[in-house]
Amino acid sequence: MTAPIDQAWFVAAMVKATTDMWLKGWDERNGGNVSLRLLPEDLEDFGDLPPLRTVALSEPMPELADQTFIVTGTGKFFRNVQLDPPANLGVVKVAGNGRSLDVLWGYSDGGGPTSELPAHFQSHVVRQVRTNGRDRVVMHCHATNLIALTYMLELTDANVTRALWEGSTECLVVFPDGVATMPWITPGTDEIGAETAKALAKRPLALWPFHGVFGVGQTLDEAFGLIDTAEKSAEILVKVLAMGGPRQSMTTDNLRDLAARFAVRPCTEAMALNGWQLANV
Repeated sequence: MTAPIDQAWFVAAMVKATTDMWLKGWDERNGGNVSLRLLPEDLEDFGDLPPLRTVALSEPMPELADQTFIVTGTGKFFRNVQLDPPANLGVVKVAGNGRSLDVLWGYSDGGGPTSELPAHFQSHVVRQVRTNGRDRVVMHCHATNLIALTYMLELTDANVTRALWEGSTECLVVFPDGVATMPWITPGTDEIGAETAKALAKRPLALWPFHGVFGVGQTLDEAFGLIDTAEKSAEILVKVLAMGGPRQSMTTDNLRDLAARFAVRPCTEAMALNGWQLANV
């Protein structure tokens, strides 16, 4: 006898992640989206899952052919996922030709996957290559203080990375590869998906200026913790700027000592800077 997908660990994990993100204040209204790649063993207890319907992809994704994902729904409020997971989440499988999705479970009210699916799927492709398949999660949210900093900092990878590293000691250890930046692009398009993937091919965090952040990881906890760590540093920096700016900070030697202690190789461009700077007006 097969179990219902409603009881699957990955449904419970998505409920927890989206609820935690809502409680953090990162996902107002229908802001934010999450996707988790499922392995064959994750689905083996649920028997054959015939397609409920098919959804066309705006851009073919042959690299993800026959892969299965659980994805938050378009227009859905994260605060409601815990109340009705089948209406707010869906399990989808990419067709063998990469041109469409089969909905296997969820979107019970007739909806579909997030409008940011191009950004998710293109990011999954590059992260699978970058991590030899270990990364399975792409997470997007509107983390308040990270967004605020995009109005203030010079938007280069090295500068934003250096600022966040200096904002909180653990940041260099948690994301030694740094943070990627990109220009403002209309959301929900293949173009922003391509630029996000390009950014995440280099680094595990990508800032959408004046909008939000993308984070990746092997698990939902890892992706959440990555964003949470960066957001905490951003909150500290926002408060420091509100107090008139820093009078002292960690030095490059401090950061080198930190990298040596935790055996990480920090982003070379960020280490080469002498501190960080605000945008020139």
